[in-house]
Amino acid sequence: MAKQSLELKATSFTLSVLHINHHDLDLVAAELDNKLAQAPQFFLGAPLVLNLSAIQHEQIDFYALKQLLTDRNLIIVGITDANKEQIEQAKEMAIAVVKSGKQAPKAELPKRATKIVKQNVRSGQQIYAQNADLIIFGAVGNGAEVIADGSIHIYGALRGKAMAGAAGDNQSVIIANSLEAELVSIAGQYWLTEHLQQYVLNQRGCVRLDGESLTVESLPQ
Repeated sequence: MAKQSLELKATSFTLSVLHINHHDLDLVAAELDNKLAQAPQFFLGAPLVLNLSAIQHEQIDFYALKQLLTDRNLIIVGITDANKEQIEQAKEMAIAVVKSGKQAPKAELPKRATKIVKQNVRSGQQIYAQNADLIIFGAVGNGAEVIADGSIHIYGALRGKAMAGAAGDNQSVIIANSLEAELVSIAGQYWLTEHLQQYVLNQRGCVRLDGESLTVESLPQ
């Protein structure tokens, strides 16, 4: 029997969710441009689901919102927690309507390996541990990026950007001997250096998610 030219199979993909919290698109655009300037590679080309729960009762030009995001190389693949009018507009634009995280079944996370790097990560370098934890025996310099689908352990100073749980695992953590990061992120939730410095500066610490918010704990030296 000849093999079929296509197959439909169930699978699970983790997508980042962008919460639109205001109907004023000029305000949304300004804040988005600021975030993109701070971490351009983190968002560039990212497939996103828009959460519209905060503006369900507001009038919004959904077409203009989509164009605003498309112009910034963000790929809108779906919406969630939208009202009837927003859902109809999304359907007309061939955008999927997806269930919220509370309704959707939790995807089983695959088993992970561990990627070990025995050197400093210098400015301009990027290291990605796909489906793995990342251990770095060295420092991560300003302008460097380390990304892992699992947790990140840095046995040196973290001065660049560290993004753990890149595939959506909110149990991932970032541990560094000295937290001086430009950006830290767990499963899409992130802090910049200004926020991080309110809690810990130049100390050994652990960044993790507490509910939907980041938290940081100092660790014994």
